[in-house]
Amino acid sequence: MNPLLAKLQPYPFERLRQLFAGVTPNPQYTPISLGIGEPKHPTPDFIKEALSSSLAALAVYPATAGDLKLRQSFTGWLQTRYGLSLDPATQVLPVNGSREALFALAQTVVDASKSPTPVVMSPNPFYQIYEGAAFLTGADPYYVPSVPSRNFAVDWDSVPDEVWARTQLVFVCSPGNPTGAVMPLDEWKKLFALSDRHGFVIAADECYSEIYFRDEPPLGGLEAAAKLGRSDFRNLIALTSLSKRSNVPGLRSGFVAGDAAIIKSFLLYRTYHGSAMSGTVAAASIAAWTDEKHVVENRAQYRAKFAAVTPLLEPVLGVRLPDASFYLWAGVPSSWQGDDQAFARELYAQYNVTVLPGSYLARDVAGSNPGRGRIRMALVADTAECTEAAQRIVQFIQNRVLP
Repeated sequence: MNPLLAKLQPYPFERLRQLFAGVTPNPQYTPISLGIGEPKHPTPDFIKEALSSSLAALAVYPATAGDLKLRQSFTGWLQTRYGLSLDPATQVLPVNGSREALFALAQTVVDASKSPTPVVMSPNPFYQIYEGAAFLTGADPYYVPSVPSRNFAVDWDSVPDEVWARTQLVFVCSPGNPTGAVMPLDEWKKLFALSDRHGFVIAADECYSEIYFRDEPPLGGLEAAAKLGRSDFRNLIALTSLSKRSNVPGLRSGFVAGDAAIIKSFLLYRTYHGSAMSGTVAAASIAAWTDEKHVVENRAQYRAKFAAVTPLLEPVLGVRLPDASFYLWAGVPSSWQGDDQAFARELYAQYNVTVLPGSYLARDVAGSNPGRGRIRMALVADTAECTEAAQRIVQFIQNRVLP
């Protein structure tokens, strides 16, 4: 067996199951889960129809690069959303969801033979695939803390020069999971300058880009590069997905875009990896990427939901409306003394509401875990269920009897 597998950490949801082991939740309440970021809004009918009407494609091996019409749906969306003109032949590739692409991209760009050991950098807290991808390339993960006082901006300035010199890949998540923070242009400018100096690749995870609450949509990595005159997108790959945008997490469909040289190598890797997108999935994907009406309607549902839930929780959790995404990243009340696991376990036991301890989404660095004392709530169910969960959380906090 590959010895690097032993470095993989238990996934947050496995840790949550262990935390709840032996707990019988209060039977007076129906279960409500805010723990997993799985979209629950209905899949649009036109996407399902496109899928079912293309079953003949199952008789054909799909091309790893996807057909031209599929790639043109990607570049067309990038033009509509960001005002960008990319070459569908050389600057985009279909992927089977952003998770597998994030992992595979690391295997493509990291050269583990370099000495000293290369670094793969990610925010802290973070999406755990970044860490696993780093370990299985043979690299060392490096966790850069988010700063609550700066809207959870990643503190790139805290990274020592010797770490930057070893860095080969930097994962960026904007809008962020779990914080919902969007990286501004000046931060992109800083990161691009560091990439130019040290030669590392930037992987911009943008799967939450279409769920936002203000008039201006979130800035994307490719968009930031274009604004800064980096029209070749050198050392930059953006990754996006239909799962959240179009409520099709089971479709496993997304794409990557950016630096043509990296795309070329990534295509070679993927050809051997056997990760071509099925023609039936491609047909549904084309339908989804070329329609914006359902995206606007989906976003309106999230806006209504957050408008209902955030004011309920703000007085007791100090939570605020994020820039984007479908998460609330809240600090637990002081009476729990920063114990996010105890908060989650007691809430589940007493009110049958599941939230994810923030410490499960981060790592201890220099004795500090930036997720400790926080919880992540995924507002993915309908408004009524999320509102009910919020009301239970308020009762839970207000009625707690200290030992």
